[in-house]
Amino acid sequence: MEDDVGFKAAVDEAKKGAEEGGVPIGACLVSEQGKILGQGHNMRIQKGSATLHAEISALESAGRLPASAYHGATMYTTLSPCDMCTGACVMYKVKRVVIGENKTFVGGEDYLKSRGIQVVVLDNIECKGLMATFIKEKPQDWNEDIGEP
Repeated sequence: MEDDVGFKAAVDEAKKGAEEGGVPIGACLVSEQGKILGQGHNMRIQKGSATLHAEISALESAGRLPASAYHGATMYTTLSPCDMCTGACVMYKVKRVVIGENKTFVGGEDYLKSRGIQVVVLDNIECKGLMATFIKEKPQDWNEDIGEP
């Protein structure tokens, strides 16, 4: 799955976020047919946003779609999704969430599973490295992003 177009796009988005000085988390929403619907990265720092996590950015990039567009879709994300992003995946009834890594942070994976959404964790070294560098350089920004004092 690390070769999937959606996962590659999510990693590229995470790198963009890092280059912009933001939290290096990327996401990509891919239809059941394999078409990228939307992709984005965490832009809370860049946009001064309270909610613009990577998965929300990918959904925003997809724009307004009919509910049928999400049927069978996969959300690729470089880090385990927080409760807000988990809720968005549940709300839009995505079929699967593919996670780059969940050692840095574990979000709503159990809730996704309880709602019938397939969860795949890749334990990707590159994703872990991006987060480790960011947390080392900007621990206060990381804590803010996950709602910690």
